Amino acid sequence: MNTKMYKSGLLFCLFLLIGLTSYAQDEDDAQKEAEKALNASTNLTWDANNQLISNDFINAESDYRRAISKSEKNVVAPFNLGTAYYNREHYGEAFGRFKQAGEKTTEKPKKHKAFHNMGNVFMKNKEYQKAVEAYKESLRNNPNDEETRYNLALAKEMLKKQQDEQKNDQNQDNKDKQDQEDQKDKNKDQNDEGENKKDNEGEQNEDENKDKGDEGDDGENKPEENKEGEGDKKKEQEKKPNEGDQPEEQKKQPRPNQLSKQQIQNLLEAMQNEEKKVQEKMEARKIKGKKIKNEKDW
Repeated sequence: MNTKMYKSGLLFCLFLLIGLTSYAQDEDDAQKEAEKALNASTNLTWDANNQLISNDFINAESDYRRAISKSEKNVVAPFNLGTAYYNREHYGEAFGRFKQAGEKTTEKPKKHKAFHNMGNVFMKNKEYQKAVEAYKESLRNNPNDEETRYNLALAKEMLKKQQDEQKNDQNQDNKDKQDQEDQKDKNKDQNDEGENKKDNEGEQNEDENKDKGDEGDDGENKPEENKEGEGDKKKEQEKKPNEGDQPEEQKKQPRPNQLSKQQIQNLLEAMQNEEKKVQEKMEARKIKGKKIKNEKDW
């Protein structure tokens, strides 16, 4: 029993030893491959640097990209490529490469340079708040860099100036909006005043027209006393009309104490009838033998 357990322990140790040996070999092979890739990446970076010195940016950019893809441990390639972009004012691409270098490296001097250059990109884009933060991070990795400290002070000053300008612009916008509101209110008041003036003029015209209706022939308003006197005088004239002042229809009417033609004609006819009756009576008497004296006709 003990012999079997002993043999089993030996076998387990043997397998463990073999496994550890294999793992160490694999790790050693991986390390060699990584070193090989890093060497290849470094060589490409070296070539790209020389091409960049010769102003061959196209080939330099290509070799930098190849170097970055070969090994993630090569932080020089993205940093140098970012510098090349920055010098050509391609600030977006430059920022991406500086950020890549700063995130990959664990060395403080390299982190310091990466964040310093990121701060420079932010300054070019007038993103002063971000520039302040980048320079602060750079100083955390190298507090003794006076150039970074100067850039940080400049970024803070530019940030304050930018904030003051934005505040002034906001105040000016608010003032312009207030002026526009005041102008609208003023125009509204003027329109309301104009409408009220028109209404008042309309009422005044109505009053004037009404007053004109009560005026005399001369178009002028007369005192109330004169109106009353003229009214009494007019009534007296109606009671005692003068012939010269009467209308044409009134002139044709008979005057007081005068008979019209029709009335005279009726009287004449009545008198003639009476005379006829008298003559008939006299004729009747003649028939009876009595003589009467003839009288003249009318």
